[in-house]
Amino acid sequence: MGTTVSLFDARREELTEKEAPLAARMRPRTLDEFVGQEHIIGPGRLLRRAIQADQLSSIIFYGPPGTGKTTLARIIANTTRAHFIAINAVLAGVNDIRAAIKEAQERRGQFGQRTILFVDEVHRFNKAQQDALLPWVENGTVILIGATTENPYFEVNKPLVSRSRIFQLKPLTEDDLRKIARRALEDPERGYGKLKVHIDEDALDHLVNVANGDARALLNALELAVETTPPGPDGVIHIDMAVAEESIQRRAVLYDKEGDAHFDTISAFIKSLRGSDPDAALYWLARMVYAGEDPRFIFRRMLIFASEDVGMADPNAIQVVTACAQAFDYVGLPEGRFHLAQAAIYLATAPKSNSTMGFFDALKTVEQEREAEVPAHLRDASRDAEGFGHGQGYLYPHAYRDHWVAQQYLPDALQGRVFYQPSDQGYEAKIREEVARRREAQLAAMIDGSALAPPEVLTFTGDRAGRDRERWLQRTIGDVGEHLAALRDRVMDAAELQRHHLVLDLNAGSGLLTWEALRRVPEGGVWTLARTAREAEALRELAARLPEVERPIVMQGNLDELPDLLAARGDADVRFDAVVGRNALTRHPDKPAALRRIVALLRSGGRLSLAEAIPRRAQRLYRLVPLDRLDPELAEQVVQAEEAIYADQDDPMVNWDASDLEVALEAAGLSEIRLEVVEQPTEVHVTPALIERWFDATPKDRPSYGQRLAARLSAEGLDEVRDLFARTLTGQTVTWTSVIVYVRARRGD
Repeated sequence: MGTTVSLFDARREELTEKEAPLAARMRPRTLDEFVGQEHIIGPGRLLRRAIQADQLSSIIFYGPPGTGKTTLARIIANTTRAHFIAINAVLAGVNDIRAAIKEAQERRGQFGQRTILFVDEVHRFNKAQQDALLPWVENGTVILIGATTENPYFEVNKPLVSRSRIFQLKPLTEDDLRKIARRALEDPERGYGKLKVHIDEDALDHLVNVANGDARALLNALELAVETTPPGPDGVIHIDMAVAEESIQRRAVLYDKEGDAHFDTISAFIKSLRGSDPDAALYWLARMVYAGEDPRFIFRRMLIFASEDVGMADPNAIQVVTACAQAFDYVGLPEGRFHLAQAAIYLATAPKSNSTMGFFDALKTVEQEREAEVPAHLRDASRDAEGFGHGQGYLYPHAYRDHWVAQQYLPDALQGRVFYQPSDQGYEAKIREEVARRREAQLAAMIDGSALAPPEVLTFTGDRAGRDRERWLQRTIGDVGEHLAALRDRVMDAAELQRHHLVLDLNAGSGLLTWEALRRVPEGGVWTLARTAREAEALRELAARLPEVERPIVMQGNLDELPDLLAARGDADVRFDAVVGRNALTRHPDKPAALRRIVALLRSGGRLSLAEAIPRRAQRLYRLVPLDRLDPELAEQVVQAEEAIYADQDDPMVNWDASDLEVALEAAGLSEIRLEVVEQPTEVHVTPALIERWFDATPKDRPSYGQRLAARLSAEGLDEVRDLFARTLTGQTVTWTSVIVYVRARRGD
């Protein structure tokens, strides 16, 4: 057990006091003698009141060495009427704690006296020691006073922290240290008051500065200076700068490799690197090297930083730091400090990106979601391709332009999830646009699906369940993403945008044109019209990553409501340099009227650039199956029924062609009109779900293909046709031809 402070101990301490070091002799005995820490023991402060009233509860003192933790505990022993027992968490075992508890119980029973148990290095308490002590702290048998240099919230056992009030002691100020030094020189009993000691002001300043807030370090240096300096002829011990420098050679950096200073300093270093401040980075690096930090630890943190905070913004960063670390291993100290400095400066001045954090988003997804299967076309084809079709349908990217092809790589359930977000810094700034453009093209292929004519024309509305998965499968087999990217570039190139232009996207959809417009007019502005609340919300969520002034203005409504939507925003007078759109007019019932509204929003000389699918020229389903397997009369009925779909003059989706659009453009007052009709073949994988949708009998806003046939075929005939489609097309990849008209025009007035 530790030392019990009693009359016998006081006598023993009195006999040995004169032989104790100066720092021990000058230890304050009362609160009035205590220097510093006014924030916790100043007049009226809680701790001071509790000590003076002998109403202490369990407390923990936390702070760097030499700030008064043990001294405060001893002052409490001198001030309070409680019995005081001191132990060290490292030296005291469970038996010592039990002995202290037993003594506390006896004093409580015999004299009604409370016991204060002072535990130095309380962060070293193990579970057995804690379990032996906690019940007696709980019932008030002992009052715990712990002292630690470590952050108690991280290092001290939580049950002890929860039962204690924590007081943090700060390094002493220079004024505090000067006061302590003067007191030591003037005190005739415990200090050097009986000696003639003169210390130059610059020498005292040096001692105070190098002590760096540690009273013990200051008093030890002062003691060494006085004790080793002989008096002069006049009997005066003169301490000048030379003596002071010899007495305290190195600044007492408050740095414990296992303590708060260690973690705080490396934290400051890393944050300075992250903040691209090379000056601060070099300062904190010097602090660590000066204090004896292991350079390999510093290199380890810089290696982590090179991938975590620089990452793909400068892929060379990891190579530079690795090379510096290897060079340090060859060279060692002290010259190895050049390599530390070089690595730190490189990281501080490198462009920054934390996009590698996307891995942890993916890891979280793996942890939280059900394990998804590897898509069949990505599986190993060397083992079971023949039996299970593994690897079939995989598109070899090197066989395509730019060594890329739109293809499913994520599991079905995760399609559309984004884990990697390139920054706009360094190398990533070069690849960011291409990554975004490919992702947008793929996203459009999944969300919009208008490149697939059957859903667009024959099943315009309906349940979306399972359709995303199918569209990704279509993209896997075909090149929908590539077509959409080409369409986007063609529409935007025709708009002839300049950086300051104002652009209106008539049909936002997934944002295929919106995001490209935003890239092309960084000093201008983009307005975009979303037809559904879902589309608008998705666009706003994506735009939220941008600074507010750089975001597109998202409106929700239809084309006829556009003037009112602009007016509601206070933009009624805005006129656009370019209006772009994809399938903005395809379904509109009055295309001439719609074009007049659009032209009214164009400034003089403004350009219109559209890409409109022409549904009446779309692929006919009957051409995909061998009709000769049907009865000739039934086959003819199928052809007539399907052609009737595209000949319906009351259906605004199919009652127009490119020539009609050209007439409407001229009537709207546009000039320099150019139309180009392009056939676009797409590879479509026919799934059971796709056939089911074609022949769906559920009533919807637009009839399905099967419902259209049912108007002309008997129920038996319809079943026979459906069976033919299922037998000959399921699992097959067919070429689906869509027709798009590209429109380019200018407002001339």
